[in-house]
Amino acid sequence: MINVKLFKWLANQRKTQTLIVKQVSLNKLQKWNVNKNEICHVSKKFFRIIGIRIRSNFYKKNWDQPIIYQNEIGILGILKNVKTKKYLLQAKVEPGNINKIQLSPTVQATKSNYSRIHGGKLIPYLKYFTKKNKNFSLQSEQAFRYFNKKNSNIISLISKNIPVGKTFRWFSKKEIINLLYKRNLINMDTLSVLSSFIKKNDKDFPINNSKYLSKWTSFLNKKYYLKSQKKKLNSLNLWNMSSKSITHKFKKYFSIIGIKVESNKREISEWYQPIIKPIGLAFAGFIIKDFNKTEHYLCRYILKPGSKINTFSCTVNTSQLKNYKHSIDILPFQKKMISKFFLKKGSNIIYNNILSDEGGRFFHSQINYMACKLKKNENINLPKNYIWLSKNQIIDLIKKQKIDIEARLLFGIINFKGII
Repeated sequence: MINVKLFKWLANQRKTQTLIVKQVSLNKLQKWNVNKNEICHVSKKFFRIIGIRIRSNFYKKNWDQPIIYQNEIGILGILKNVKTKKYLLQAKVEPGNINKIQLSPTVQATKSNYSRIHGGKLIPYLKYFTKKNKNFSLQSEQAFRYFNKKNSNIISLISKNIPVGKTFRWFSKKEIINLLYKRNLINMDTLSVLSSFIKKNDKDFPINNSKYLSKWTSFLNKKYYLKSQKKKLNSLNLWNMSSKSITHKFKKYFSIIGIKVESNKREISEWYQPIIKPIGLAFAGFIIKDFNKTEHYLCRYILKPGSKINTFSCTVNTSQLKNYKHSIDILPFQKKMISKFFLKKGSNIIYNNILSDEGGRFFHSQINYMACKLKKNENINLPKNYIWLSKNQIIDLIKKQKIDIEARLLFGIINFKGII
């Protein structure tokens, strides 16, 4: 059902909030130092773009890449009114948003931002998230693009009425569920917070018990390794660094570009920054099946260059869906899952939508999230690093920071009714 008042409010936000983004050369970024080693802000805060060299037997190859290094923990926080059971979200402009405004957490701020290194405005509602909170979860970010980046995910409960800013609005759970089916509207950080706090099932019967899961994971941890070391940006193999941008020689994965940003509703009205621009539409998909009257998710054990912890990902997670059949970066099993289930006519697709990556660091970055539920007679022969996990097992692994962000978000969408 369309909520007319809600969409009028969103339309008014798009009308009153301005955002002008212009691409500029990297060497034209004001207040940023761009050199052969790295790209960093003159304050030494915010974030840096560095180069790394990765060696791994998991991928059976070594490679170089640029990556974001942000050695600070940000705050992603949502206020929930326990009386009305509504969540306070904001219509926020980000330079990388493909549609200018998306619905973000009450507070979405890096430490540099809420510490006001930029000398700009205070972050509204910050005080609700700077004290100890029982609904707290430290979670990692995209570990192929961030190096060891984590954020505090918090739901802060209040029972009193508080003033609501013009760019903020209270949303019911039903409204958010409906908006999850709108393209590029619910921001990634909002989903990151909410998916970190899902209630367990009263009854849960996993086909792989905790003892087996621990033994299976330990075996893979001993078998595989991934090591990274810092490398000069201008010496990355298969990458070209120019005064304008950093690009892959075969136009794959992503590029690093510079942008100038102007906005009337951010902490400061104008700034420059580097930003990651992906090549094409990414894909994240879960295969789901019932075993023992319990819903299970087919997860992939994975190592990532920007994570110290070996994690679990979706059944399929790739940076580019287009021409997937001919991609050397997508494993044969993943290609089979895409063609046999996700893109096959007649498959039981229970979720299919395109949502954006966080627009502060990623420019027009989108992921096609899909979930396909198998029938009883549909079976899959699993590779050695794939395993069926129950809902409660995934919730436990989320608490241990062992579910990557794409899997966590998609799992949260599927189980949104169970969010606190």
